[in-house]
Amino acid sequence: MTDYVVDESTIFETPLVELDLGLTSEATVYAKVEWFNLYDAPHGGGSVKSRIAKGMLDGAEARGDLEPGVTVIEPTSGNTGSEVARLASDRGYDVEIVMPDNAAGGKVEAVRDAGATIHFVDANRGYDAVIEECEGIIAADPDAYYRPNQYENPDNPGTHERTTAREIYEATDGDVTHFVAGVGTGGTVTGTGRGLIDLSDGDVEIVGFEPDEPLHAIDGLKYLKTGDHYHPETYDESVLDETAYVTTDDAYDRARELRERYLDRAVPIADSGKHDEATVREHLRVDDQFVVGTSAGGGAAAVAGLDEAGALADDDVVVFMLCDRGDKYADIPLWDAYLS
Repeated sequence: MTDYVVDESTIFETPLVELDLGLTSEATVYAKVEWFNLYDAPHGGGSVKSRIAKGMLDGAEARGDLEPGVTVIEPTSGNTGSEVARLASDRGYDVEIVMPDNAAGGKVEAVRDAGATIHFVDANRGYDAVIEECEGIIAADPDAYYRPNQYENPDNPGTHERTTAREIYEATDGDVTHFVAGVGTGGTVTGTGRGLIDLSDGDVEIVGFEPDEPLHAIDGLKYLKTGDHYHPETYDESVLDETAYVTTDDAYDRARELRERYLDRAVPIADSGKHDEATVREHLRVDDQFVVGTSAGGGAAAVAGLDEAGALADDDVVVFMLCDRGDKYADIPLWDAYLS
């Protein structure tokens, strides 16, 4: 069991804030603050992965794929593992998480807080080795385990299609013109993209962004530029109008710029979701600083890239994701440079 009360009612309906990215155009840029999923959880709250953890577990229980006595197991770079561990443990399941040994400390501690067993894999072997390790554990005793399998489970993009897309469309009064999201499992950009295309009758441009090189430090994202890496079934590139590529340096620079820009001014709340504005203001900052995760910096870089390419008009409305809070990454390389 977790060391705190898991409140699944805080998942979904996250706030939307308006951000100044210093663009050349006058396009309006909004960011969806996903750490408000399970925002009271320790180690940086929840994340965008809280959505799919709930969606996959709900779906498995409804179909009878997950029953009492079965151990939930999942390979992850961190966020999905922590959210699956929190929710599944709170529902009474034993949980085992397989993750690289260089995963961010905040994510590791969140998994430990949930009482889950962690199987660490040498990060030098690459992320595919994490998946292989998980498959090996299951193969040794198939009946003992249920794997949500975020890379193949249709409940991953399906959850975003049902929830994230509608929330964005309604919070922007249907004015959203561009949606930008990073590619890890591809579930966020695929599912939200499908939902927004449907809601807008095809009037929303969908942009996915990936790391520009295999050895990167944009946590949670996958390098898929070449065909020699595992391609998640949950990632449907046909939904995208464009794929952007972001360097680690650009992602960190943009994250740092956001922190610096909002050191002395408020972060404007466009829509508080299910929360009151006082709660949103309180939880937007960590030690009075607006710090976002590495993939959020990547999203800001991708939006800036669209602007630099002349792809944004003054009346456009762009939405990207703040997948998690930056304090989860305090022990990884470049963090000191981020906050310097």
